Amino acid sequence: MYHNADSRRVHDSGVDPGLPLARAMVVLACALSILVLALPGSLYAENPAPTPPMGWSEWDAYGLTITEADFRANASVLASLRQYGWQYAMLDAGWYEDDPANAQQSGRHYQLDGNGRLIPAVNRFPSAASGEGFKRLADWLHAHGLKLGIHVMLGIPRQAVERDALLAGSTFRASEAADTTQTCPWDSEFYAVKDTAAGQAWYDSIAKQYANWGVDLIKLGCVSDRPFRSSEIRQISEAIRAIRRPMVLSLSPGPPPEEYASFVGKYAQMWRVSVEHWDVWTTPRNKSGFPIGLRDEFDVLAKWAPLVKSGNWVDPDALPSGWLGPHPAWGQARSSQLTQEEQRSEFTLWAFARAPLIAGANLTRLDPFTRGLMTDRVLLDIDQNARESHPITDLPPEWNQVRIWEAQTLRSGRLRHWFAFFNLGDAPVHLHARWTQLGLSSGRHVARDRRNHRRLAPSEQVEIVLPEHGSAVYCVK
Repeated sequence: MYHNADSRRVHDSGVDPGLPLARAMVVLACALSILVLALPGSLYAENPAPTPPMGWSEWDAYGLTITEADFRANASVLASLRQYGWQYAMLDAGWYEDDPANAQQSGRHYQLDGNGRLIPAVNRFPSAASGEGFKRLADWLHAHGLKLGIHVMLGIPRQAVERDALLAGSTFRASEAADTTQTCPWDSEFYAVKDTAAGQAWYDSIAKQYANWGVDLIKLGCVSDRPFRSSEIRQISEAIRAIRRPMVLSLSPGPPPEEYASFVGKYAQMWRVSVEHWDVWTTPRNKSGFPIGLRDEFDVLAKWAPLVKSGNWVDPDALPSGWLGPHPAWGQARSSQLTQEEQRSEFTLWAFARAPLIAGANLTRLDPFTRGLMTDRVLLDIDQNARESHPITDLPPEWNQVRIWEAQTLRSGRLRHWFAFFNLGDAPVHLHARWTQLGLSSGRHVARDRRNHRRLAPSEQVEIVLPEHGSAVYCVK
């Protein structure tokens, strides 16, 4: 029976059914390989992030100061969590600086190759010697089942323009690609890039470089500072797609202008929807809105929720849990200032919003509580596999300090409804709700409180007591 089915598939594929089955399958495999190469890009290359990326970034613990030894030590711990889905090890800004502790902008010296492209500072990343870039580091990560992400600034280095470097793979010079009338507002060492053939040649050259190194994710910085340089996002996105190697494009910081909501989803797989998020509950009252507190993330994620789909992930920034040291990019070395209830609410919100999960803790000092969050299979399953999720907005007026999200998962043909209840108030709250108020059909429903592992008796309603800034998750059948 199976032989006949296989033979029929081979025949339908244009392969001579008289060939022995094994030989026919080899011919078919070759034909399919040729077909894939003929396509503008494989399906995976077109959607390198079918689920929200999960990983670790050094920014919250090391800032600009990370060394290769520190990075490998943290990545080794990340590899031990690979079974839970954690896979991206990410280097944030500054890997191309030989002396990142130099706070003066004028004193910065970026390492470039002969074509004006950023390269790792060898005194901090010794495996990059002899022009290897991050290839050896990426190979090491891949051997451990991990992937490499790097932060890259939008634009072209000022130093490359001053040298008028020849752009790799082209006849253009850096001066032809650069728009010297614009720089990144918070790092003037990068000029804007023109929307011209020369500008495209610049982005083509760096995309090929990163592909050769084995980079799996590019976090593109300075994209949402005004003016919003949409042409450069398109240029680097097209350069990535042209090389036919799957690399996730992440845009940072945020938010992008509202009129570009569909644009970012077309050219990137994840994009930040806020300024940097740190371990504070309330956003400070300042003009910059930096850093955004956890409380405000609820409304930000609710606003962007309709755009979430496979390959389009709304990014509320890394999770600042655990030990943030020795040199966090903001503040002094510390354990997260969020309470455990707040950290649990944060992780739960990220999961129900199907956001990328990027841990910010120093993994070499991973505490049991943070590890427990990172290995919570229920929340991880919701984040990675929910077929739909959304905030419930039609709530009673007296619940103005309450937020509720619903997510749906499908297992063995059985649909499960998950509800996350959040208390944004500064005192405990007692909730009483009918399941119909939350969108379920009338009648009795069986619910399970997953935090306390309690199975509730069939009921038309639910009663919950939430602590200050706390949360609860229920599974309803």
